[in-house]
Amino acid sequence: MSETLTTYSATGRRKESTARVHLLPGQGEIIINERPLDKYFGREALRVFVKQPLQITDTLKKFNVEVSVRGGGTTGQAGAICHGIARALITMDQNLKPVLRRSGFITRDPRMKERKKYGQKGARARFQFSKR
Repeated sequence: MSETLTTYSATGRRKESTARVHLLPGQGEIIINERPLDKYFGREALRVFVKQPLQITDTLKKFNVEVSVRGGGTTGQAGAICHGIARALITMDQNLKPVLRRSGFITRDPRMKERKKYGQKGARARFQFSKR
């Protein structure tokens, strides 16, 4: 008889980044794209941000987190991972939803880069105007 491990999965997104998050029973290791958290993110602020949903729900030492993240920059990826962890925690236990909602981890950040418009230099920047 093989013992099945209970895994909780979710997808998190921010800007151009998408993170697939898997929570496994464990002692609190966070692996991102097959690299440990401290090797993947150089900035301490991003490492703290990724751990916040686990710290707020007191599940930091109960789960190992495996993440596959693609697209965007480092800040967008950290936001996507944070969003994915929060959603995975909710699939595990619905009672955590109010705590995570109050902290703002469930809401998907809708801010995206605005597209460049034709007849303009960029999204909002215009070409220089001259009367003559």
